[in-house]
Amino acid sequence: MVIKSPHPDLTITPVDLFTLLFERDDRPYPEDKELFIDGDTGRSYNFTQLKNTSIEFGKGLKSQWGFRKGDILGIFSPNSVDYPPVVWGAIWAGGICSTANPTYTVKELAFQMLDSKAKGIVTQLPMLPVVLEAAKEIGMPEDRIILMGHERDPKGKFKHFSDIRSTSFLSLSSKASIEPSKDLAFLVYSSGTTGLPKGVMLTHTNIVSNILQTVAVEARSGLHWSGGPDGKGDKQLGILPFFHIYGLTAMVHCTVLEGFQVIVMPKFELERACQLIQKYGITFAYIPPPIILGLAKHPVVDKYDLTSLKWLNSGAAPLTQELQDSVWERLTIPTKQGYGLSETSPTTHLQTVLEWAKHKASVGKLVPNMEAKIVDLEGNELPVGQEGELWVKGPNVFQGYYNRPELADETFSKCGFFKTGDIGYVDDKGNFYITDRLKELIKYKGFQVAPAELEGILLGHGDIIDACVIPIFDNERSTEVPRACVVLKPGTARTEEKAKEIVDWLATKVAPHKQLRGGVCFVDEVPKNASGKILRRVLREQAKVEDRAKGPKL
Repeated sequence: MVIKSPHPDLTITPVDLFTLLFERDDRPYPEDKELFIDGDTGRSYNFTQLKNTSIEFGKGLKSQWGFRKGDILGIFSPNSVDYPPVVWGAIWAGGICSTANPTYTVKELAFQMLDSKAKGIVTQLPMLPVVLEAAKEIGMPEDRIILMGHERDPKGKFKHFSDIRSTSFLSLSSKASIEPSKDLAFLVYSSGTTGLPKGVMLTHTNIVSNILQTVAVEARSGLHWSGGPDGKGDKQLGILPFFHIYGLTAMVHCTVLEGFQVIVMPKFELERACQLIQKYGITFAYIPPPIILGLAKHPVVDKYDLTSLKWLNSGAAPLTQELQDSVWERLTIPTKQGYGLSETSPTTHLQTVLEWAKHKASVGKLVPNMEAKIVDLEGNELPVGQEGELWVKGPNVFQGYYNRPELADETFSKCGFFKTGDIGYVDDKGNFYITDRLKELIKYKGFQVAPAELEGILLGHGDIIDACVIPIFDNERSTEVPRACVVLKPGTARTEEKAKEIVDWLATKVAPHKQLRGGVCFVDEVPKNASGKILRRVLREQAKVEDRAKGPKL
């Protein structure tokens, strides 16, 4: 059966992203409202400053770079108050933003920039060495590398984005004309089971739709742009990575639409987060389960007053009921859930504060204008309560993978539903539950890890003749972690020292979230079917049995 959203359908205005956020007539808050505040330095942008800075940067791209509609700008940076105006400046100029994980290696960054055909890249000074190596590898001129953040190049060779300004008063001064349903706003990358990340094409309509869908549901969770103890309204902790579409939509874009404040953190540190919550009176936060785990159990939390928090929203990875209960028992803070993917801009399901206690472990109901179905392996619709693959359809669903039209049939059903690759079920009240993953991706703290990518690297180790990477759930971190099951060449001793050597060796070749935090186990062979496909489930089940036999860590 097809399940429709219980929320009333919204009218999705056919406008581009910049127009929605900065050229609306019904903005509920004043132009001098501070929206993004650096948690470390206090540097901030209000609405007017954001708009003007974005436009000036967009004009500079057109004037100094000859940046045109459809050109792609790479962004390689941790969270910064400069991130939003860089994004919106490129959008204003008709460009497409391809945001990259700031922990990527040279090889990983080079792949994304080359595959996306980026015209340039914006980064911060500490990441400049990686960017320079990647640019050299793909032939990107160094004058197409610019900086953001509070640090500038002491040698003056690389311009700061605030110095990219227009030198013309002609047509370059006007905003690009956008066809929202066709023109892309973002090209974000999602790991594939083949190991090669794929560019997810998100149009202006996709992003605009998901902003409106998210805001419509969260309006029921008691958020306000004004009022509160200091009269400055609701504030959120800006810890979700801005390079991820989850952080961009739920935190960056929705902030400007609704007038909330974001206290920006460049990287997560639990005690620093608690300090900022207490200092600014932060009232809500979008965070992944590992951070919720820290709030539930880490002793440092007791040093701070977190009573300003109205609720937490968990996404990017499954959250257990036990964690929800632990946070409530310790801090009396509701922890609701949502669900989505890069391919859906990202949110498809969302709980309200009123629902979290009644339907724990649920990811919530469909957001407005969406429909879904649960199907078996043949695509046949399944009834309420029965597990199967989740398929979704709505205006926030992406257009396909960049330069990969051959993937269309396996990505979308003939009736237009996106096949999420996640297993779950829906109850008779429209609450969805995600229970497993049909895809082979591993999610470490919300970051995607492709097993095949790690396997390919492991096979380059001189002592390894075969390898399989599987997900292991780490209770201490409350997340999946990768574990490598390897076959060693004859005569190589299976020792703890060898396992550690392999873990350390791989760590030098991949981004931090791809490291083998689940360790290395040695096997006689990697099970495969007749066509040679690795049977990961066999090793996953074997690992579960072995881990249970070892018992919990003391």
